[in-house]
Amino acid sequence: MKRKSNRIWWILGGIVILLVGGLVAAKQTGLIGKAKPTEVDFTAVKKVDIIERVSASGRVQPEVEVKISPDVSGEIIALYVAEGDSIKQGQLLLKIRPDNYESLLARARATVNSSRAQYLQTKALAAQSEARLIRAKANYDRNKKLLADKVISASDFEQIEADYNVARQDIESVQANIKAAEFNVAGAEAGLRDATENLRKTTIYAPVNGTVSKLNVELGERVVGTSQMAGTEMLRIANLNNMEVRVNVNENDIVRVSLGDTADIDVDAYSTTGRKFRGIVTEIANTANGLTGTGTSASSSMSTDAVTEFEVRIKVLNSSYKDLMAQRAKRTYPLKPGMTASVEVITDRRPGVLAVPIAAVTTRGAAQEAMNQKPGDNDNNNNAEKPAAQTPAKKEEVKEIVFVHQNGKVVQRDVKTGISDFENIEVKSGLKAGDEVVSGPFIAVSKRLKDGDPVIKRDPGKEKKPEKPEE
Repeated sequence: MKRKSNRIWWILGGIVILLVGGLVAAKQTGLIGKAKPTEVDFTAVKKVDIIERVSASGRVQPEVEVKISPDVSGEIIALYVAEGDSIKQGQLLLKIRPDNYESLLARARATVNSSRAQYLQTKALAAQSEARLIRAKANYDRNKKLLADKVISASDFEQIEADYNVARQDIESVQANIKAAEFNVAGAEAGLRDATENLRKTTIYAPVNGTVSKLNVELGERVVGTSQMAGTEMLRIANLNNMEVRVNVNENDIVRVSLGDTADIDVDAYSTTGRKFRGIVTEIANTANGLTGTGTSASSSMSTDAVTEFEVRIKVLNSSYKDLMAQRAKRTYPLKPGMTASVEVITDRRPGVLAVPIAAVTTRGAAQEAMNQKPGDNDNNNNAEKPAAQTPAKKEEVKEIVFVHQNGKVVQRDVKTGISDFENIEVKSGLKAGDEVVSGPFIAVSKRLKDGDPVIKRDPGKEKKPEKPEE
């Protein structure tokens, strides 16, 4: 009985040893305790053509558009153009009632004539004063000799001398009156020219060739002249043969835009036809929209979401819509002021460069790498670490990385990137053609994956479909 009991214990001990050995062997081979692989997407590194673009939206406007406001106020009594009319420089556009300005002109002419008559009268008085001075001087010289011969008394000579001095003062006074009369005439003539010019300004002529792109007034409407305030904008004349798109570009993108860059323009009015227009950057603002150049106004000019933008003007090349111009009827133009347009400015081109999908590249800092390290990785260095209070603060270096697939695991690799388009980004260093990198999902690449993690190719058919709402 005792021998049988010992045999059972030996059997149980053998079984325990076999189980322990099997567990150890299974763990060493990875059958037990193996981390569950992350399902990801793979993409091979390859050479592609990358075109870097800056996107923006804005409106189509003429390159040259002249706003016409009257210099004088009054009622419009004649209107000779309509919106959309083609006009030539010097063509009569409209007339403002001239009655008041004709009266002012007549009054100015009368003032000029009166001033001239007064001037002539003053000159006549000057001639009379000169004659009196000549007579007084002759009498003075004659009596001066008589006084020397003691023919007349001193008192009589004093009276004659006084008359001579008065005559001389009269000449000086008359000459001053002549100068004043000349100034009066000049002032009256200036008033006459002003009245004549105001009367001329009641007739409005076209300053340039073009098309009436906007007409804001009607026959019989009263307008205000610019001499009093901003004035009434009556109409606009634009050259619709030369159009441009004015867009606002974010401050992060404006540094990549240069004069002469080409652009693809998508006008909403032609979006259904899929037509694209070509353009070229002709002007880039040096100051952000809304800024006046003073420090106090900078913060107030910011939009509510603190977006700073710069205006960029892109000329629409006529060659890109020459066929539409040939088909136009009744002198209408394919591009009209105010049309909404989206623009993609081509800022750089790189043919045949190594590239990966944008989603494959992420950034990691030292702090995040420390969080992702496995326990025990730095056990050997724990004793050498300094207390946090004694460690000097350093600016955290952020690195661009990708995860390369090797034998079922990912290897974190530092890369240096270049330009990008909407899908791919150039890789200047760190990868070679044919390398297989993890390109998704985004949360796995940007947050979860770390060096050495096991991965497996994701099956698109297993993606969870959205649940139907309960009825």
